[in-house]
Amino acid sequence: MTRVVVPVAVLKNESVPLGLMNLLSTMDVTVLGYHLLPEQTPPDQARLQYEERANEALSDVTEEFREAGGDADYRLVFTGDRQKTVRRVADEVSAEAYAITGVTGAVDRLLVSLSGDVAADRIIEFVIELVGDRDIEVTLLRAASDEGVVSLADARSKLVDAGIGVRTTVAEDVSPLDALLEAVPDHDAIVMGEQAPSLGSFLLGEVTERVAAESVGPVLVVRRPPPEQE
Repeated sequence: MTRVVVPVAVLKNESVPLGLMNLLSTMDVTVLGYHLLPEQTPPDQARLQYEERANEALSDVTEEFREAGGDADYRLVFTGDRQKTVRRVADEVSAEAYAITGVTGAVDRLLVSLSGDVAADRIIEFVIELVGDRDIEVTLLRAASDEGVVSLADARSKLVDAGIGVRTTVAEDVSPLDALLEAVPDHDAIVMGEQAPSLGSFLLGEVTERVAAESVGPVLVVRRPPPEQE
């Protein structure tokens, strides 16, 4: 099955909502327990102080994921850079996506963004496996300014063929980010693609992190394929 990395600030007692656990029941999960270290704090020192408590908490979370349905394991990392750590661990475990946790109950409505320079086919394949045979309605969203980049009709057809209820929305006269944020309140969780690095993301922060900061529910980020597969 497809693997998803779920980062958890383990020593801050960050929890994973049951709704997200149930949503990911069709996936294998690696729970990434991380603790951000102050500058010049040796990781070995933090590990010696906190490792036992962190491992106990991660073991409990991992078992909850297993009970939800999929296979699950965990990693514990003491780091100074959360985003780099998530990507590194995702590479190590060959994960196709990672989660940005949020608050949610049962997920009945899934918002899928196909705007921007994303691996659309990879996103659709991920959504098909994620939803499975469950009664989860999918909204495919694209900003009008991205016309021609992604065929919503083709994406919709693939989901319908998989037995998934789907509707499509093209947002007019707004940026892809604003279109996504405007649609968020009507949905329980978001699936979006990892954007290619750009000057804008360097200056303003990654779109995925900005969306997660503005929304309440969880965000699942489908990673770009390795360069040799693009």
